[in-house]
Amino acid sequence: MAYRLFVGGLPFSTTSEELEELFAAHGTVASARVITDRETQRSKGFGFVEFENDDEGKAAESALNGSELGGRTLTVNEARPREER
Repeated sequence: MAYRLFVGGLPFSTTSEELEELFAAHGTVASARVITDRETQRSKGFGFVEFENDDEGKAAESALNGSELGGRTLTVNEARPREER
């Protein structure tokens, strides 16, 4: 099972590729996705990154939580399962 991280506080111009590059410095990224609005296709300012290895994911979490990207402070923590609506 992959280690999944929530990444909040992203600059709205951040792409999924840039998000993957940022986290790839800390380990093998299985996937990286910036969440966009369905209608406008604009970034919502958050995304998710999955690591193949739990230790690499935890290292990236501690290294990047509170860091700055594009003038905004990132919030990085383990993603929780989506709640039922």
